[in-house]
Amino acid sequence: MPTVDLVADLGEGFGAYSIGDDKALLEIVSSANIACGFHGGDPDIMDATVAECVRTGVGIGAHPSFPDLRGFGRRAMDLTADEVRTDVIYQLGALSAFAAYHGGSVSHLAPHGRLGNLVATRADYAGAVADAAARVDPKLIILAQDGELATAAVERGLRVAIVGIADRAYQDDGTLVPRSEPGAVIHNPSVIVQRTVRMVTEGLIETASGRDIAIQADTVLLHGDNPGAVELARLIRSELIAAGVTIAPLAQVLSAKQKVS
Repeated sequence: MPTVDLVADLGEGFGAYSIGDDKALLEIVSSANIACGFHGGDPDIMDATVAECVRTGVGIGAHPSFPDLRGFGRRAMDLTADEVRTDVIYQLGALSAFAAYHGGSVSHLAPHGRLGNLVATRADYAGAVADAAARVDPKLIILAQDGELATAAVERGLRVAIVGIADRAYQDDGTLVPRSEPGAVIHNPSVIVQRTVRMVTEGLIETASGRDIAIQADTVLLHGDNPGAVELARLIRSELIAAGVTIAPLAQVLSAKQKVS
C-alpha cells in the first residue's frame, strides 16, 4: 500500500500577527515547510515553530521566498539567478541555525509562492535553488512539482519529493491553474478529500478541463491558513489511513519508494 507524507506551510505569521493554527496542524502533519523571514516568519516564530517540530517529531523544511514580506511572497520580482541563490542560502542558513539549537536538522527545502511557481519553468532560478541546497547540505530533499527544479535537483544528486496539491486546480500539462483565474482554488471539502485519496492511491487527478492525468505525490500539501483548514486536514489524514495509506515523514516515503523500484 502507498506511503505518503503530509506537509503544511507553518510559521507564516509576523510579529503580533498569526496565520493559521500551527499547533493543531503539527498534530496532523508529518512534515512542515517553515517560513524563513522573507515572506513571513521572524526569529521568535521560527524558534518556536522549530522547537515544536522537534518535540513532535515533525520533519523540518525550509520555505524560502522572494524578499516580499508585504506581498507574502506571491509577487514576481525581477531578481537575477545569483540573487535567488544567495537569498535561498540566507534563509536556509537561518532556519538551520534554529534547528541545530533545538537538536534537530532541516530535512527538506520547498520554495514558496511566486518563487515556487517560477522554479518549475525557469531553468536559471531552478538551478540557483538547487545549487544553494546542494552546496549547503547535499542530504536535503527538494519538494517540487514536475518541472525545472526537479530536473536541476536530480542533476545535482539531490533527492526529490513530488508535491501534490489537492485543493488547487491543475491544467492538462500538470501545472497549477494560476490563482488569478477563476476556479484556481477548490473549496469544497468533500471534493478535496476525494481528490487527495485518488491522487495518492490511484496516481490520478482530474484537471480543470475534466481530463484525468497521472500525478506522483510523495507528499500532500495541506493548507492551514483558511477557515476550516484544521478540520479538513484531519479528515484528509483519516480518509487516507482508512484507504490503507501509511503517513510518514519524507525520508521514509522516499526510502519506501526506492525499495519498490
